[in-house]
Amino acid sequence: MPHTCAVEAGRQARPLRSAVVVNPVKVDDLDALRHTVDGTLTAAGWPEPLWYETTVDDPGRGQTEQALAAGVDVVFACGGDGTVRACVSALAGTEVALAVLPQGTGNLLAANLGLSTDLAAGLAVAVERGRRLLDVGEVDGQHFAVMAGMGFDAQMLAATSETTKRRIGWPAYVVGAVRHLRDRPMRVSIRLDDQPPLRRRARSVLVANVGRLQGGVTLLTEAEPDDGYFDVAVLSPRTLPHWLVLGWAVLRRRDRVPRMEEFRARRVVITSNRAQPRELDGDLIEPGPTLRAEIRRRALWLCVPRPEQAPDLTEDAAAAAERGERLVANSGSGEREE
Repeated sequence: MPHTCAVEAGRQARPLRSAVVVNPVKVDDLDALRHTVDGTLTAAGWPEPLWYETTVDDPGRGQTEQALAAGVDVVFACGGDGTVRACVSALAGTEVALAVLPQGTGNLLAANLGLSTDLAAGLAVAVERGRRLLDVGEVDGQHFAVMAGMGFDAQMLAATSETTKRRIGWPAYVVGAVRHLRDRPMRVSIRLDDQPPLRRRARSVLVANVGRLQGGVTLLTEAEPDDGYFDVAVLSPRTLPHWLVLGWAVLRRRDRVPRMEEFRARRVVITSNRAQPRELDGDLIEPGPTLRAEIRRRALWLCVPRPEQAPDLTEDAAAAAERGERLVANSGSGEREE
C-alpha cells in the first residue's frame, strides 16, 4: 500500500488507545513532555494516553505489561536504550505496536528508524500508522530489536560516561572507543546454527537484526529486519592502522570491510575463554563468557516512517519529521486532524 494511502486509511480508522512508558531521568521537563504528547494525540483524534514511569528496579517491562493489561494498541517507549529494550521484551509476540520517542542520546533503535531525538517525528510516525512486523533476538529471556554484542562494542559503552553523552551526543562513544582500541582480543568459538564452530581471535562479535550503528553509520549493509536471519559480524583488528582501515571502509560503505567477516544464522552461540562485557541494543547486560542468541521471526510490531517492505527503516524519516512538526503545531493551536 502506498504511504499516502496508509496515512489516509489510518485517519479513517478508529482512534487507538496508547500508553507512554517514560524514564523520568532522561526527560528534562516531564510536564512539558506530557502536555505535548497528550495534546498532539488528542488533536489527532486519539484518547489521552496512559502514563507509566520506569524505576531503577523496573526499567520498563513491568510498566509495559500493565499497559497491555489495560488494553492499549500502541506503547510509546520514551527514554534511552534500556527503556526501549524493556518495552521490546514485553511486546514481543503480541499484537500491540511499539513507537519510539527517544530521549537523551544514543538510542539505537531510533537511529535505525532515522528518528534521532525528534519527538514530533516519533508522534507522527505512530499517528500515521505505518507498521512493520520485525524479527527480534532473544538472549537469556531478554529481547533485542537491533543487535547484541560481545567484546569491544560493550567495552565502548561501559567507557562512555552519561555526562559526556549529554554534553556532545553520540560522538561521546568515539571517546569511549579510543580507550579500548589497544586491548587484547578475545579467543572465541562461534557456532552458527548447526554448523561446526568457528574459532577466532576477535575484538568484537555482533549479532545484528538491522545494521545501523550510533550516528547513523551502517555497518551491515545486507541486514534486513524481517528476513528471519541474524547478520553476524566478527571484527578482528589488532592495531591502530587496522582500526583506521576498518572504520574508513565502513564509512565509505564498501562491500568488503577489511578485518571483518560476515555470516548469517538463525541461532548464534559465542563462547569466550573468559567473561566478556556484553550488550543488547546499546544497553549493557551482565558480563559473561557466553552470548547465546536466537531469532524470533516476525515477533514485534514497530511503528515506522513507511509501511512498505524497504530494507532501510529510515525511509521517509525526514518527511515524517516535517509532518510531525505540523502535527504538534496544530495541537497547540487547537486544530484537529481530520
